[in-house]
Amino acid sequence: MTSPEVPAAGARVLLVPVGSLEQHGPHLPLDTDTRIAVALAGTVADQRTDALVAPAIAIGSSGEHEGFAGTLSIGSDVLNLVLVELVRSNRDFAHVVFVNGHGGNLDAMQRASAQLVAEGHSVVAFSPSVPGGDAHAGRTETSLMLHLDPSVVRLDLASVGATEPLGELLPLMRTGGVRAVSPNGVLGDPTGASAAEGAELFARLAADLSACVSSMVDQ
Repeated sequence: MTSPEVPAAGARVLLVPVGSLEQHGPHLPLDTDTRIAVALAGTVADQRTDALVAPAIAIGSSGEHEGFAGTLSIGSDVLNLVLVELVRSNRDFAHVVFVNGHGGNLDAMQRASAQLVAEGHSVVAFSPSVPGGDAHAGRTETSLMLHLDPSVVRLDLASVGATEPLGELLPLMRTGGVRAVSPNGVLGDPTGASAAEGAELFARLAADLSACVSSMVDQ
């Protein structure tokens, strides 16, 4: 869009995808989280007449994936500052929704949202949740990516990672990162993933985001 096209669109809601660039095992691309966040934001924006999607913040807080090739991270504090300054610069939208794709971003997003709301901005941090889903590069994310873009999924390289509940893995992860609990970087089991399951999951997550936006706008 050009600058004059932004106010002409008449949108009141800006959806900001917040992703990451980090390892997702041997079978998923580094930008998996960003792709999912962008797809969710785009789907909901297409369903509404009052929303636009910002370019993604494509590198987030991924320190727990240090030691795996390709991972880049700006850390939680920097991400928090980026989100705060982004919203402070906004003059065109009444509401801003951070659409999160990576669990490691959650602390920064929540802190930024709380600070911005205290400053008088209308901001919500949305993080997709799949009850019973695995934590990272397992069946959940693999199914979502098979639905969104099967051409980037290397199922022939998919292998089981750490399958213990996340709560049991966290103490060791806090000191040694993901590599300390899963040499292949996977927290879960991607085998059995399918595009059909991914489509069902994606529809559910998009509906959750849509409800979040509607609740915000209708307040």
